[in-house]
Amino acid sequence: MTENFNDKVVLITGGASGLGEACAQAFAAGGGRVAVADVSSEAVAGVVDRIEAQGGQAIGVTCDVTDSSAVEGMVKRVVDTWGRLDVGVNSAGIVTPITPVAETEEGDFDRLMAVNVKGVWLSMRGQIRQMLEQGGGSIVNMASALSIRVHPGSAFYVASKFAVAGLTRTAAVEYAQSGIRINAICPGNIKTPMFEKAVTDPETIAALQGLHPMNRLGKPEEVAAAVMWLASDAASFTTGSLLTADGGWTAT
Repeated sequence: MTENFNDKVVLITGGASGLGEACAQAFAAGGGRVAVADVSSEAVAGVVDRIEAQGGQAIGVTCDVTDSSAVEGMVKRVVDTWGRLDVGVNSAGIVTPITPVAETEEGDFDRLMAVNVKGVWLSMRGQIRQMLEQGGGSIVNMASALSIRVHPGSAFYVASKFAVAGLTRTAAVEYAQSGIRINAICPGNIKTPMFEKAVTDPETIAALQGLHPMNRLGKPEEVAAAVMWLASDAASFTTGSLLTADGGWTAT
């Protein structure tokens, strides 16, 4: 990736694995100072160590994005360390097993919505407040192809990602004249640890792969490249966008 993030301060939630880790590595390679935030302190430390081993700058922040005080502390830690926040990437998210609506459980709904929706709202709120103080910034939320399409058995996840799309577009309009750009990336099925844990049956994997006209799963690095473009000055006239990185899925 050729985007230049020299000395830009980047905060990535869900940064200890999957798409979040790919984004953390990419921004660090592009010269950014990266705050890796996640619920597992051990996983966070591992990503920070890998970034530093490659010559990048990073700090780790242990944070549960469903906890408002923890999110406030996360943003404060970043600003206390580096003085500002230029980019927020809100990648923390979970999935639930494929289940028809009539068979779903309240606890699964509450947990998924807490992480995927409340977590994005709290993180975005904290990032916007800081960016208003400093005069601007860029936020990229992790939405999904399922912010645009639906998939049977994924009602909770679909609902959460439609909500992320709505939060993104509404906030983008609210702060369009404040120097803050807010966009979302909409990945298709990407080969991440979360995907591999949730989907193990070869036939199901093949079916999900086949949803993409490219007939393959995406790579985390491909999504990270798109996130970096949205966050960069190259996208200076782009806000409120739902950018797909889905191998053509939503075009079908």
